[in-house]
Amino acid sequence: MLNDNQTLTVLGCGTMGEAIVRGLLRAGRLKPAQIFATDRRGEVVRALREKHGIRTTSQNLEACKAAHVVLVCVKPHEVATALDTDDMRAALAGKLLVSIAAGVRLDQLSGWLPDSAVIRAMPNTPCLIGEGMTVIARGRGVTDEQAALATEIFRAVGRCLEADDKVMDAVTSLNGSGPAFAYMILEALTDGGVRMGLRRDTAMEIAAQMFQGAARMVLQTGMHPAALKDQVTTPAGCTIAGLLTMEDGRIRSVLARAVEEAAHVASRLGQS
Repeated sequence: MLNDNQTLTVLGCGTMGEAIVRGLLRAGRLKPAQIFATDRRGEVVRALREKHGIRTTSQNLEACKAAHVVLVCVKPHEVATALDTDDMRAALAGKLLVSIAAGVRLDQLSGWLPDSAVIRAMPNTPCLIGEGMTVIARGRGVTDEQAALATEIFRAVGRCLEADDKVMDAVTSLNGSGPAFAYMILEALTDGGVRMGLRRDTAMEIAAQMFQGAARMVLQTGMHPAALKDQVTTPAGCTIAGLLTMEDGRIRSVLARAVEEAAHVASRLGQS
């Protein structure tokens, strides 16, 4: 992680940026004095300082000059405005910059900041509770040490792995949009429980814990989901009856197409 005298600057410290800050502080990875956060809204700047004891400002350039590593959390259409200036190029020269802006490619980041090491990252909203998933892609010339540093930042709020930039639109769809897809499935399962007589709060808790447990089974056993599904499915049982009903509704195709369509839209984010 960063040395005690080094600073992480978070540009545009909104919901996701604050989740990462909170995770780093909770895990003891950084001290409050090592974090410098920005937001253009004065009330947000004050709230961040009061809640976390970190340094804050409304001036991105000031914060970047003080940084060793910069985490860019502004909206995709605001990234160019924030970074593509001579002053910012000078402030970030020789430094590591990590962008979580969906759809903003590594070649764009490198074009704006030719003297900086750039990494593209895609976290998701479960980072807010420390159960996030983040995928990073490193730009040309990024060292293993710099990639490891970025990975360690995101592991403060969940899991992190590395992929190539060419698949990051698919990552944005599956990882970034994926929680919304999961919530819709979870809601539908809850509705099914209500239809069969369960109270909604009971059905929701059962469905949510079942979802979490099933996901952890995949992660902890390393088994293919189909193999785990077969463990639940007995001859002439209720599970196979339910599965066939799902297949009648083309559940696999619909979910796969949702990821595909979201990836197409993601590829256009951050582009003029």
